[in-house]
Amino acid sequence: MAMKTPATNRARPDRLALDAVLVIDKPVGPTSFDVVRRVRRAAGMRRIGHGGTLDPAASGVLPICLGEATKLAQFLLDADKQYDFTVCFGVETDTDDAAGTVTGRRDAGALGEAAVRDALTAFRGPISQVPPLYSALKRAGRPLYDYARAGEAVEIAARPVVVHELELTSFADPGAVGFTMRCSKGTYVRALARDLGRALAVGAHVTALRRTRSGAFSLAEARPLDEVLAALALPEPEHAALPLVGLTDALRHLGRRAVSDEVARDARFGRRLRLEPGESTVERRLCLVDSRGALVAVADTRADGALELIRVFAA
Repeated sequence: MAMKTPATNRARPDRLALDAVLVIDKPVGPTSFDVVRRVRRAAGMRRIGHGGTLDPAASGVLPICLGEATKLAQFLLDADKQYDFTVCFGVETDTDDAAGTVTGRRDAGALGEAAVRDALTAFRGPISQVPPLYSALKRAGRPLYDYARAGEAVEIAARPVVVHELELTSFADPGAVGFTMRCSKGTYVRALARDLGRALAVGAHVTALRRTRSGAFSLAEARPLDEVLAALALPEPEHAALPLVGLTDALRHLGRRAVSDEVARDARFGRRLRLEPGESTVERRLCLVDSRGALVAVADTRADGALELIRVFAA
C-alpha cells in the first residue's frame, strides 16, 4: 500500500507579504502582545512584533513591525516618547494607576495649580526613577508584576531617565489634573505621577494615559485597531488603506547617509565599511540608504572613521 507523505511540515506562505511598520492607535484594554497576536492572525504573517510596550490601561501610538521591519524594533524602543495623562492627587494605589488597590489617602483639597506647577521643575531633565512594582520590567528572568502578585518583596533599583518636557495642561481640581510629557525610553509615567504626589505630600496616581508620539510616529498617522483589523481581513487587503510606513521613513529620527550600490552590496555581505577620507558626520548613529532610497543598514560611526553595522536589511 502506498504511503501518503504528510504535508504538516510544509511552511505556509504569508498571506500578506510586507516589510513596513503599521502605526496603530491602541485602545484601552488589550496588551501590546494582544495587539500583535490579533494583527498576526488577521494578516496571516508570522514575523510581527511591536516597537514599544503600552500598558493595557493606556491607549495611543503603538508601532507594529511587519516582516523585515521587525529588525527595527530595537531602534524604535530607543526613541523618545510623548504622552498626555491625567493624575488624581490625594490617592495612592499599588499599581500607581486606577486599576490598582488603594494603599493610601490624604486630603488634597488645599492643593493648588501653582504648587503643582512649581513641583514640576524637579522632574524635568535627567532624573532617577524607581519603576512601578507592577511593571513588565524583568528581574532574574521574571517580570516585576510576578513578584508583586505573589506578595514577594523585591528590591527595585532606581534608573536614570530624561524628561525633556513636562507641562501642566489642565487643572479642574486636584482629582483631575492634566499633563503632557516628552521623555526618554524607559520612563514610567505612573512612577512620575507617584513621585510627584509624594513630593507634594498628598500622593497621586494616573487615571488616564495616552501615548501621542513614539519616535517618528504620531497619532496623526495612526489608525484605530479595529479599523486596521477590518482592512487586513479583506481577501486582498488594500495597502493604501493601511497606515504603513516604510523601513527608511520609520527611522527618520536618525541621521541618514546615501551610499553607492557597491557600498550597499558590501554592507549586505557584512563587510567592513569606513567613511571616505575627509568625510565626517555629526551623528553617531546613521541609516545607510542605497541609490533607490532603500534602507541598507543601521550603523554607528566610530572615532577612527569605521562604521559598525548594527543591523543589515535585505535588498
